[in-house]
Amino acid sequence: MREALIVGGANGIGLAIATLLAEDERFGRIHIVDRTEVAEEHRNTKFVFTRFDLRAEDYSIFDTFNDVDTLIITAGFGRLAHFEDIEEQHIVDSFDVNSIAPLRIIHHLYPRISAKEDFYCGVMGSIAGFLSSPLFAVYGATKAALKIFIESVNVELEMSGTTNRILNISPGSIKGTAFYNGANDLSITRQLAAEILKHLWAKDDLFIPQYDEVFREVLERYHADFRAEGRHSYEYKMQSGRVKKSNE
Repeated sequence: MREALIVGGANGIGLAIATLLAEDERFGRIHIVDRTEVAEEHRNTKFVFTRFDLRAEDYSIFDTFNDVDTLIITAGFGRLAHFEDIEEQHIVDSFDVNSIAPLRIIHHLYPRISAKEDFYCGVMGSIAGFLSSPLFAVYGATKAALKIFIESVNVELEMSGTTNRILNISPGSIKGTAFYNGANDLSITRQLAAEILKHLWAKDDLFIPQYDEVFREVLERYHADFRAEGRHSYEYKMQSGRVKKSNE
């Protein structure tokens, strides 16, 4: 039986992916590594939970998952705010969790990712890693770092002769998650989770949900005039009502 490891699988899209994998008869155990447990209403007998804070110094725990052939990293967080209202510790924690943690985890499992045997790896990036994202500057910077890392390592994997790739999953805002203090709603995230797995099994290296419907035009505008698109993004976010100052 196959085994999967989902880092950040207790909530959001990670939980939706874990749930779909648990329904797949090819999989026995679904290892979930997160700092919080899966809520009781979403638990599954295939889930094996390990509590871990990605800000920790010791990552040797990731040397113990010897039987997994699927690694999906969805853990991450962000805060929509002006840079002047962001605390310095938030900057440090953001890079530790969003950028450094995926690199460290992949480094621990890299012998299997780079092997000739099939291994499936996906990392949750963001469309914010592809273009300027005012009011999301720190988050966007962490995801831009992931983008370049994934693109670079995928070339190394290709040149080494393996067919394995790291899938960069880069959506915009995802409904049905707790990212913006919402609630997990698997009925909403299930379809996106299925699309992610489709691209994962195909060993694709990039998946931007709603690319043709939304983000092709956005990226074209950005490359044509990144300053103008940045101003457009700023105004859109300010009008959303989600931007809060630190004293509010």
